[in-house]
Amino acid sequence: MIQPVIVTYAGRVATVELNRPESMNAMNGDMLSEMVCKLKELNSDDSIDIVILKGNGKAFSSGGDIKWMLNGTGDFKNVMDCINELVTTLYCMPKLTISAIHGAAAGLGLSIALATDYTIAKEGSKLAMNFIGIGLIPDGGAHFFLERRLGEVRAKELIWEGKVMSPAEALEKNLINEIAEDLDLSVEKKVQEWLSKPVQAMIKTKKILAERNRPLLLKILELEKYGQDKMRTTEDHKEGITAFVEKRKPNFTGK
Repeated sequence: MIQPVIVTYAGRVATVELNRPESMNAMNGDMLSEMVCKLKELNSDDSIDIVILKGNGKAFSSGGDIKWMLNGTGDFKNVMDCINELVTTLYCMPKLTISAIHGAAAGLGLSIALATDYTIAKEGSKLAMNFIGIGLIPDGGAHFFLERRLGEVRAKELIWEGKVMSPAEALEKNLINEIAEDLDLSVEKKVQEWLSKPVQAMIKTKKILAERNRPLLLKILELEKYGQDKMRTTEDHKEGITAFVEKRKPNFTGK
């Protein structure tokens, strides 16, 4: 059986690799629950100081697995609870975290990247908060992360547009920290820079800020959970999903 998440170790560094390359690492229930499990294991591993999040194959992650959701194989409440636990664990974990983006980082995939401390995107990659295209709202804490990075007005604008962004556009909006010509080389450079510093002091700063912000993140995750449930019953969502499957432009009516 193929493992949906693979963890490898190199000294004080662990790499968490999303491993559903055939679906551009679209996240289904198995991948989400496995990510929570692996991140919690790393949480309590005192030998690890830095965690790298990356995707196998052609993309970082294309977001939630729409085909899996259409099959109705997952309980919505449990899936959203799993997403919320994943994001909270990643944002608050006592490690320094890096997202290494190549190919696509869309929807939930981008939300999870935003939960890390430092994000590097390879030239030519594509980033999108594109829930609006299927009549949904962002989840995975996106409202929290986008508002903090862009401010309320710009966050709403980005969410409502749902446009695909180049790394240069994402960097200009403060969604990523760095653009890389060679992703592996840039990630390694950042890792070595951090390893040469007093990492425990850096982690303590992270923990102080994360604990301060944690109540708001948890509140927004709950609001996203109930908001998403409501949106799933709308005619626009059904039309958005149908149009996605039929590979055509949706005809939204505001219902």
